[in-house]
Amino acid sequence: MAYSLEIRNKAKRILEKRHDSAVMQSDIRSSEIRSQIPEIEEIQQGLSQIGLEISRLFFYGENTDEKVNELRLRSKALVEKRSQVLEANGYSPDAMKPHFVCEACEDRGLINGRLCSCHRQLLKDIMRKEISRLAPIDRCTFENFKLDYFSKQPSANGIIPYQRAEKVLEACRKYAQNFSPSSKNLLFFGGAGLGKTHLSLAILNVAINRGYYVCYGTSQNICDDLQSEQFGRVDDLTYTKNQVLGCDLLVLDDLGTEIDNQYSIATLYNIINSRLLSGKPTVISTNYTMNKLEEKYDKRITSRLTGEYTPFYFIGNDIRNQK
Repeated sequence: MAYSLEIRNKAKRILEKRHDSAVMQSDIRSSEIRSQIPEIEEIQQGLSQIGLEISRLFFYGENTDEKVNELRLRSKALVEKRSQVLEANGYSPDAMKPHFVCEACEDRGLINGRLCSCHRQLLKDIMRKEISRLAPIDRCTFENFKLDYFSKQPSANGIIPYQRAEKVLEACRKYAQNFSPSSKNLLFFGGAGLGKTHLSLAILNVAINRGYYVCYGTSQNICDDLQSEQFGRVDDLTYTKNQVLGCDLLVLDDLGTEIDNQYSIATLYNIINSRLLSGKPTVISTNYTMNKLEEKYDKRITSRLTGEYTPFYFIGNDIRNQK
């Protein structure tokens, strides 16, 4: 579950900004209070003096338990007195303390060297925001996948679209709930507007909530960026090779829409093969049938899709048109 360096750095900057802002606001409030209430100024000077005395004891090796305990008791008494004076003047007892977003770690993101829960949530939020720039992930959940758009009447081949969609929905839900970096690969077949992207993003939603590092993109956009990266054109890239190959779960949407050339085919082969070799799961969706994919790609790609991916077939009428 290792997030990319970019996401980790973003979280680090946000945490630093939160911490510094809380401290700065505390300093401003403290200065105002000390200027308005002379007794508070005296108490603060007393606390500072105690701090200096404790430091001096440790520095000169004179830190007997008796002396240190005495100074700490004096400090505790001054802090209690400060709270009383603040309340008497209409302030909260902790008005001079920094008000951190997370009091547990004081917005440092770590507790005893381990990630604080606020840090883990921040990483998830950044991951979700990254995906939301590319696709409507917040609107695509299992709960709002509408089966009503699928007919309950048998199609020409005897399959009932509603029942098929119901089974696919439940299978995808279980896949997401049980997802791990060793989960199987999925391949979604079906025409446009049948919910392939919706369920792909619903899977990502759950994976993100569970703390996994994910990546979403269309086949065309990913191929374009990886080819640009290969030729040194690295400005404004949404995707990088390390990201696409290294994420815990990749959703490769709209396979077949990429520019039809050898570079794209080579890029797709590298993505599919590399992730299979490293055991990292991928969810691919396409509007093509398997026969069409075999016409478009060579066997290096299609044999891996047929042999290493679990197929799901979406049947029905375009939901977007129905809406």
